[in-house]
Amino acid sequence: MKVQHGDACVSLQQMYEWTGKFMNGISFVTLSPRPCQAQPVVTPEGSTAVEDVVKENRRVTVSETDAHLDMNCGSPYRP
Repeated sequence: MKVQHGDACVSLQQMYEWTGKFMNGISFVTLSPRPCQAQPVVTPEGSTAVEDVVKENRRVTVSETDAHLDMNCGSPYRP
């Protein structure tokens, strides 16, 4: 698989781990977040605020939206 898919392929160790979880009855597996990793928070209010800014000015940039709504840099990208 590594030859076919390159680095996009999950590791053999990860496959063993997921297989063990499935055999123990867990039917949904996601990669666990790292302890210090920032967690994205998407709220209906935030989504509505971004939509309103974009409807007001379709040529607004992500940086301008970020500054106007006081969001983190990547937040306006998320749906």
